[in-house]
Amino acid sequence: MAKDFKLTGWYALAIFGGCFAVIISVNLVLAYSAVKTFPGLEVKNSYVASQSFDDRRAEQESLGWTVKAEAKGGLLILSITDPDGKPVQAGTLDAVLGRATHVQDDRVPEFSFDGRAYVARESLRPGNWNIRMKATSLEGVPFEQRVVLKVES
Repeated sequence: MAKDFKLTGWYALAIFGGCFAVIISVNLVLAYSAVKTFPGLEVKNSYVASQSFDDRRAEQESLGWTVKAEAKGGLLILSITDPDGKPVQAGTLDAVLGRATHVQDDRVPEFSFDGRAYVARESLRPGNWNIRMKATSLEGVPFEQRVVLKVES
């Protein structure tokens, strides 16, 4: 038989300290990972950006555009439609394709308008992707939207 174990103050202190060491270590690893993968700021000064937000939103909503994205057959298809469901050709279109959680997979697709939608050759791995697009209408009205794209395996 094993000798009777007696829990003394030193053993209790060692257990207590070990538990706190594990908790602090995990917190440090998580904090480091969060800071390391942070993609950056959206705007330099959020207060200044908020001053014109309502005006920009109203102007963008007046376009009535609906944006949808899909990936199939090695193509990334970005459809922009007007309130009547007709395809829209934007004056300009800039987009960044990437993951929501990090920037290492970010890329800039080369979209071309085929009369119905904007199409780019992109092979995407399964998972959630974001398309952060900035466009202008032919009249020069700015339009910005983050389009979520889920790619199935």
